[in-house]
Amino acid sequence: MDILWAPWRMKYIEYAKIEQDSECFICKATNSNEDEKNLVVYKGESVIVLMNRYPYNTGHLLVAPTRHIPELKALTDKELCILLKTVKNSVEVIREALKPDGFNIGVNLGRVAGAGLESHVHIHVVPRWNGDTNFMPVIADAKVIPEALQDTYRRLVAHKDLYRNSENCELA
Repeated sequence: MDILWAPWRMKYIEYAKIEQDSECFICKATNSNEDEKNLVVYKGESVIVLMNRYPYNTGHLLVAPTRHIPELKALTDKELCILLKTVKNSVEVIREALKPDGFNIGVNLGRVAGAGLESHVHIHVVPRWNGDTNFMPVIADAKVIPEALQDTYRRLVAHKDLYRNSENCELA
């Protein structure tokens, strides 16, 4: 039997056990001034963008309202506009910083749908590259992330000026 050594995964396993009883990590990042520690790429009045600490791919971002709500239906029209505009801007930040070939963008509502955090709605923005799905996930049931989170963080934050108009949403 081959053994895949991934000691950093223990933090995810331990976090998943206590997440139910602790403060929401998105709210914690929203209320903190430690953006780099919390991997916050952008923080506005109504929306926050942070890196997924346990990413599907390099540069995997979470875009969420700063208000703690579990469902899309609880968003105001203005919050929804700001949220989607920020997703659009996140795609541009990732394009500039990481040069991906495409994206997966989605929302997981409910544990059965894959939501690791059910209590705070958020949108996943996952960059994809030709060839990023290789034999590792298929044969070894493992995903390789080729860059340290802090290195990716610095590359993304260098383009955060692309968020400058995220919160400008005029509704009729």
